[in-house]
Amino acid sequence: MKATLAAICLLSPSLALGSDDPLPSWNDGPAKTAVLNFVETTTTEGSTDFVRPSERIAVFDNDGTLWAEQPMYFQLLFALDRVKAQADDHPEWKTTEPFKSALAGDMKGLLATGKEGLAKVLAVSHAGMTADEFAGSVRRWLRTAKHPTTGKPYYRMVYQPMLELLAHLRSNGYKTFIVSGGGVDFMRVFAERVYGVPPEQVIGSSIAAKYELRDGVPTIVKLPEGLFVDDKEGKPANIYGRIGRRPVFAAGNSDGDKQMLQYTTIPRGVDDTTARFGLLVHHTDAEREWAYDRKSHIGQFDKALDDAPQRGWVVVDMAEDWNRVFAD
Repeated sequence: MKATLAAICLLSPSLALGSDDPLPSWNDGPAKTAVLNFVETTTTEGSTDFVRPSERIAVFDNDGTLWAEQPMYFQLLFALDRVKAQADDHPEWKTTEPFKSALAGDMKGLLATGKEGLAKVLAVSHAGMTADEFAGSVRRWLRTAKHPTTGKPYYRMVYQPMLELLAHLRSNGYKTFIVSGGGVDFMRVFAERVYGVPPEQVIGSSIAAKYELRDGVPTIVKLPEGLFVDDKEGKPANIYGRIGRRPVFAAGNSDGDKQMLQYTTIPRGVDDTTARFGLLVHHTDAEREWAYDRKSHIGQFDKALDDAPQRGWVVVDMAEDWNRVFAD
């Protein structure tokens, strides 16, 4: 897997020799122009919008923003595989929700159990394991599992235009973070190799953990409790607690990212004149990816879509603004 993931990283525009365009997978238009202008003006000394290097913080959602999220979040698909693998040791699951629906492949029934039910499925996928054991299980899954619709490995379902954007920001002194509702331990396994985002710059949902010595070896053990969901209001709180600086650039794709964009872009009074940027990916391309927004059961994009014009957030139309979708 290392060689394959490294090859994906080489698709980054920072290594596209001979090209003066840092965003070649973006079509010329208002969205691309806005991104390029923001980066240029905030990194050019003497510009009225110049942002000091120490304050160049950019935050990105993951699911639906950096890689696909249909027909459901990829970590949930991983957790379902883990539930099936453990089913023989838990006969009670056959009659107990949410596991009954998970084992039957009844996604409608599983989603009907709500966040509490989904949290139980996710917790089972790593509770009681050491951090290293869980990371190993994710690596093995990424090596073998295939997307149910495209048949591609999940790590090939990343968006080339967003890889280019991440690379362009970093090449101009920005520090890029992932702030996602996905599990932090899950994303840290692949984020650096695929996105160029190191594990210490990955923020996500988490469960409790404890430290213990096992046969004299320092070990972190995951616990089936203390779930913190890094979504909606949780995202600004986690940015404050983990980063300690307010971002100047935020990118998402759904209502779950609205509060993160608000926290990033809304001025803190008349003296707050720092240039700020909000970006939302709109999934409009049913031919190359999926088309969904307001009524989607995954990645619902409704209130944030309505707020975008008045907030000045740039909405990226996938069908119109990207000449290429996946980094494959």
